Amino acid sequence: MSPRSLIPRWAMAWPALLWWAFFFVIPLGWIIIYSLGTKPATPGAGPVSLESLSFDNYTAAASGVFLVVFGITMRTAVMGTLACLLVGFPVAYALATCVPQRWRSVLLFLLVLPYWTSFLLRTFAWRIVLAPEGALSTALQSIGLIDGRLAILDSNAAVQLGIVSNYLPLMILPIYVALERIDPQLIRASMDLGAGPVRSFLTIVLPLAAPGIFGGVLLTFILSAGDYVVPAILGGAKGLMVGNLVATQILSAQNLPLGAGMAIVLIGMLAAVVGLGAAIIIAARGLLRLARGPAI
Repeated sequence: MSPRSLIPRWAMAWPALLWWAFFFVIPLGWIIIYSLGTKPATPGAGPVSLESLSFDNYTAAASGVFLVVFGITMRTAVMGTLACLLVGFPVAYALATCVPQRWRSVLLFLLVLPYWTSFLLRTFAWRIVLAPEGALSTALQSIGLIDGRLAILDSNAAVQLGIVSNYLPLMILPIYVALERIDPQLIRASMDLGAGPVRSFLTIVLPLAAPGIFGGVLLTFILSAGDYVVPAILGGAKGLMVGNLVATQILSAQNLPLGAGMAIVLIGMLAAVVGLGAAIIIAARGLLRLARGPAI
């Protein structure tokens, strides 16, 4: 028996496990503990009082105006993710199937080139573009598409636009990788057996691209729901999301326990939505297998 066989397979993953535990599990554990505490009654007594632990912060986070903001956050994240999917899938499909191989690396480079610029600067740039007196507003007025000044800044629509602009590459890249791995011979064989382009796409391309679609949707949705910069810069008071609410409770109201409770509620909601999406995909695959019947 070789010495290598005596080492468990998971032992090679211990650096990543330590990294994950130190930078995620332990901070998340402290946030959970803080969410069970209370705001100190006397100034200077510390950020959190842990003398009496309770779930009052969760009750407050799931009621009143906070619940409305949670709903706005989920709606904004879902709509932004769907918009990225509707725009990103055709782009990824064109890159994987229509663009010559020698040009794909160039276009992929241009796709990720905006990420060389600071996320904050890219978001601030949209304020210049969407300004009521900006070049876009003037151009739309000159061609007669709008009567008055452009009134999209400091609204939920501006937040949606910022989310799509910032997270669209994260949707395109996983889908592109999944589509590029599909063997073209499978599509040709499907058409040789009598399937048309639409049926070949639905039965061959879409199921094989499902992992990339799920990965892109997962990345975009989680980052959109937890975003703080885009709502703060482009949304104003009308684009309030949970990230801004958590920051307000911690930095302005000095109520770290309530902010921690809101963060944990947001994490729970994201986990529930992701779990629901995974269950829907698994159920859809099962129904598809039943519809196809047993393999010959």
